[in-house]
Amino acid sequence: MNTPQNFPLELDQQLCFALYSTSLAMTKAYKPLLENLGLTYPQYLAMLVLWESDDLTVKEIAARLSLDSATMTPLLKRLEAQGYVERLRGVEDERQVHIRLTDTGRVLKQLARAIPGEIYCAAGSDGDRLIKLRDSLVQLRASLNEYIGA
Repeated sequence: MNTPQNFPLELDQQLCFALYSTSLAMTKAYKPLLENLGLTYPQYLAMLVLWESDDLTVKEIAARLSLDSATMTPLLKRLEAQGYVERLRGVEDERQVHIRLTDTGRVLKQLARAIPGEIYCAAGSDGDRLIKLRDSLVQLRASLNEYIGA
């Protein structure tokens, strides 16, 4: 096995570049599908979290997406302006802002149901292979988070 000092420094040999460029390609593949729903990719991710579990705080959504609350606030305000969510101040702690799906936001979930299948088709691979790839990436993320102390 190679030791760290023996790894090549060529761009195409870097794991980080393979992940980065693949992430860009993935986001581009989602773009036309999400435009039909009036969503950006980050907004779609926030909606996925809310479709799984409605009525979360901004902090909870941010944690689920590995983002900070300050990044989430403008994104959630845009979703509110589109009528997909409502933002409500916490009763016990007014610093907390709860995000709830509106009826329109719940209907949007039905419209979004075809998107994962479209992406699996665009990836040009069988489902089992893609699920294994996803699972490997989740393990990689966990290892990196452990390394950085996140």
